[in-house]
Amino acid sequence: MQILDRIPDSPLFSQRTSVAIGNFDGVHLGHQEILRTLLREASPKNRIPLVLTFSPHTQSIVGPNRIRLIQTLDQRTAAIQAFKIHTTLVLPFNRKLSSLSGEEFIRDIVFGKLQAAAVIVGDDFHFGKSRSADVSSLRSLGAKYGLEVHSVSAVSSNGQAVSSSLIRDLLYSGNVSTAAELLGRPYAVIGTVIKGKSRGKTLGFPTANIRTPNEILPPGVFITAIRIDSRDHQALTNIGQCPTFNQDGMHIESHLLDWREDLYGKRIDIRFIKKLRDEIRFAGPEKLMQQLEIDFLAARDHFRRFPMKSSL
Repeated sequence: MQILDRIPDSPLFSQRTSVAIGNFDGVHLGHQEILRTLLREASPKNRIPLVLTFSPHTQSIVGPNRIRLIQTLDQRTAAIQAFKIHTTLVLPFNRKLSSLSGEEFIRDIVFGKLQAAAVIVGDDFHFGKSRSADVSSLRSLGAKYGLEVHSVSAVSSNGQAVSSSLIRDLLYSGNVSTAAELLGRPYAVIGTVIKGKSRGKTLGFPTANIRTPNEILPPGVFITAIRIDSRDHQALTNIGQCPTFNQDGMHIESHLLDWREDLYGKRIDIRFIKKLRDEIRFAGPEKLMQQLEIDFLAARDHFRRFPMKSSL
């Protein structure tokens, strides 16, 4: 997949494109249906399937609050790439871009620079200055500029529309199991192993302390799968403030059930499988060790019942 990070100065391709537009944060089940619609629409008409997405999130610029993202930009583009999309344009979203009217955005960028013959969006799509244009506006512009417009209805799960905001709320509460159902895969955090305070090693449960660029860290103790150098490992991961030791800020600590080597500096991928419990304050290290024994038994039992490949 070709990934671009700016609007091209001249038309990109010698043939027309079909363009899916959206923030695509999480690339969840609803986004996946948009991408499948893009491919189904483009292929028989010999059009290039192209995804137009934004960074930062559009609501972080035009909304009242900054949006904490489900994925890093690299995770988002990798998830889009899995659909074998030809090109993804990550458009820098700023005040200048947000000031374009809906017609200017479609005429100058989507139709003019991206050579779109068709546009695919979710049925709640809004665009243009102050998000004043919607799918109805897009259809009118499509008729004016010769663009086919395909709107994709929201995907539902257990009676609820799948959305990035719903998934964020689930992750904030630590509900990684339901979040995984809506994402179509486990929630994942990437990071680098850094040196910690070695408390886990002192207690007999060495842990890897992880620094991550991910913005949403689900709180609690989780059964996880950790990928290191393209191999998956069973693990137990705690995210929180380590209240037994009165630490400040959020910390990520993972104990690998089958790893004894030095991990410092390693890049890892943590996938959250199941929450075991909330993080709590213990009376002291001994009580914490007793609970950790219970947690590790629960993790090992899970992986016995659900071997790694069937767990992910």
